[in-house]
Amino acid sequence: MSKHDDPYCLRSRLSWRLLALQAALLLALVAVVVGALCASGFALTERDEDRVIDVVQRALARNAEGGLTLRATPELKQLRGETPDLWFLVRDRQGHSLAEGAVPAEFAAIGGGLDQISQARLGWQMLEDDPRKPAARLKRVDTDAGNVQIITATQGRLTGTKALLMTSLAFLGIALPGLLVMGTATLIATPMIVQRAFRGLDTTADQARRIDIHQRGARLSVEQVPLEVVPLVTAVNDALARLDQGYIRHKRFVADAAHELRTPIAILNTRLESLPSGPDKTRLLEDAARLATLAEQLLDIQRLDRCGQPFARVDLIAIARNVAADLAPLAIAAGYELALDAAAAPIETIGDAAALERALTNLVQNAIQHGPRRGVIGIRVSRPACIEVTDEGAGIPPDQREQIFEPFYRLTPLDRGAGLGLNMVREIVLLHGGQVAVTDGADGGTCFRMTLPPSLSS
Repeated sequence: MSKHDDPYCLRSRLSWRLLALQAALLLALVAVVVGALCASGFALTERDEDRVIDVVQRALARNAEGGLTLRATPELKQLRGETPDLWFLVRDRQGHSLAEGAVPAEFAAIGGGLDQISQARLGWQMLEDDPRKPAARLKRVDTDAGNVQIITATQGRLTGTKALLMTSLAFLGIALPGLLVMGTATLIATPMIVQRAFRGLDTTADQARRIDIHQRGARLSVEQVPLEVVPLVTAVNDALARLDQGYIRHKRFVADAAHELRTPIAILNTRLESLPSGPDKTRLLEDAARLATLAEQLLDIQRLDRCGQPFARVDLIAIARNVAADLAPLAIAAGYELALDAAAAPIETIGDAAALERALTNLVQNAIQHGPRRGVIGIRVSRPACIEVTDEGAGIPPDQREQIFEPFYRLTPLDRGAGLGLNMVREIVLLHGGQVAVTDGADGGTCFRMTLPPSLSS
């Protein structure tokens, strides 16, 4: 799976994308506003009001009589060449003045009244005066001729560096605070909105987690689910419906096949009983018993669906006695001794007696089939509600003790078993809320232990 296919956090991705969109929109808005103001003449032009003051400040000097004069600096020459309407007025505190260009009458005599002002910008009332009138800039600066007051119009070509600096300052002063406010609001509000919008999915997810093989017909709820997610939930429900139909067809096939097998197996057993006694008859009877067991196990798959409707009080000792009585002839014929160790008082659980009896039967038949055809197969019932089946065989390797409960799994490829018995045991025990485990027997061999919930009165 590539990194682009990895799951991602919708809240985080949505927050950052909204933040990027807001930043782009804010920058575009600032650009449009600044452009509109520039085009209308109310805002920034291509002139720099402070450049004239800076050039004059560096060129100003005193003549022999103590008056103000300008040195012919390259900057001043360039300024005069590129600014045909250049004008400025310089005054010092001693009353000396220096002017160049056509100083507007409005600003010619204003300097004396502003001697105590260090800097000011003198403009016109917006929307009532001609916006093309240049505003005046007043600034008191230190020069080689001393401290002077310079008044000039908004003149001088704006350099690229200064234009970039002014644009950056405008962004920092206008756009950045707005972006910070909107970004903070987005990062806080977006997770809350997404969580609120997808709150209904938590219920749907809980429903999905509770779906298992024994709960067919279950569907996910689309209530309080966003419309954008409804197609996904609907598709999952459609898939569940198809799985249910396929499972029903599979179960019907298994049940029909098992029923069809029972009749020829019964006929085979009847014919085998008429054969003379001997090792061949014993083997054939065992093979026929395995066929019958396989058919019953296939039917058990169907019976599990109806198991436990409802559960009742079950005596585990009575179940163990029934299984021991039914399988004792088969165990003895195979060379085993079948021993039952159970208390006199009942040991009860809540469950399905037929299903638990099939589970114990499978464990005993498994011991008969896979054992060494000698020794003792033991059935032990103990409190609080535990049944153990032990044998004296070679045992089961620890690394395969979990796998043997999987359907159709065999310890050896030549095993003649169907691989369904132990899987059925596990399914029945889990259906009763219990556990099944495999351990080493006390005297060697294998011990299968079914632990079930005891009844309250046990």
